[in-house]
Amino acid sequence: MRSYVPDYELRVANRLDEALSFLAAGEDWSPIAGGTDLMVLLNAGKLFHRRFVSIKSIPELRTIEVSNDLISIGAAVTYRQIREHPVLHGEFPLLCQAASWTGGVANQNQGTLGGNIVNASPAADSAPPLLVHDARVRLISTAGERTVRYADFHRGYKNLQMNASELLCKIELPRRRAGWKYFGRKVGTRRAQAISKCSIALALELDSDVLAEVRLALGSVAPIPMRCVKTEEALRGKNLRAATIERACEILRTEIAPIDDIRSTAAYRALVAENLLSNFLTNLYDAQ
Repeated sequence: MRSYVPDYELRVANRLDEALSFLAAGEDWSPIAGGTDLMVLLNAGKLFHRRFVSIKSIPELRTIEVSNDLISIGAAVTYRQIREHPVLHGEFPLLCQAASWTGGVANQNQGTLGGNIVNASPAADSAPPLLVHDARVRLISTAGERTVRYADFHRGYKNLQMNASELLCKIELPRRRAGWKYFGRKVGTRRAQAISKCSIALALELDSDVLAEVRLALGSVAPIPMRCVKTEEALRGKNLRAATIERACEILRTEIAPIDDIRSTAAYRALVAENLLSNFLTNLYDAQ
């Protein structure tokens, strides 16, 4: 059963201070940008929040800024903007890859990175790349600004380190030196427009056959998108050998916590996560 549209109220903010004043009013206003997730709930009659303020027209939330050591992405930047940005494409390929997985062309033109983050789904396509790329999120309210490591932003299922009066305004990515190898994969029911059963983002720096540095994150295998720090520790500083890969996969199995749900089973998700890690590292090993 569809929702009754006149039951909802939408205001458009053209300035950042205007949007923040709505959120600070204590009248249960919620920000909306692309609305691709909310429209699904509206059509299903499950959109229970009633008052929304559009932030899509606020200029500073729609830009990608590049400095010597940082790239700052506005919360209302679309997946299409991310895919087409030359610096992001060259230095943050995992994020651009994830942007290409999110829905179809219409969704990528309308949906935003900030919306994908604050929707707080453990299956969010952007989450594993953001974890791997050491992202930070900037939150702003009428009381001021603060920065939170994205790795600390998720406190539990659909639970974020964010107050109702705060707005996610920027996503910051520290620029990393060249030479890293990247691997990303999303496994779903079909190749496009599917919610992931399991997704992986992996970045590593090789020194000869030694794994000098490793970043590993997965989605849809725990209540929140997770950085697999124990598995990273099992790989970091080790030679790229079959025994190293086998040990890392053993630890990964103990580190993740997948569940059975309508899209997949816990056993399948665990097996896929292990196989994705093993296959990528084995191919690197064979190439040495």
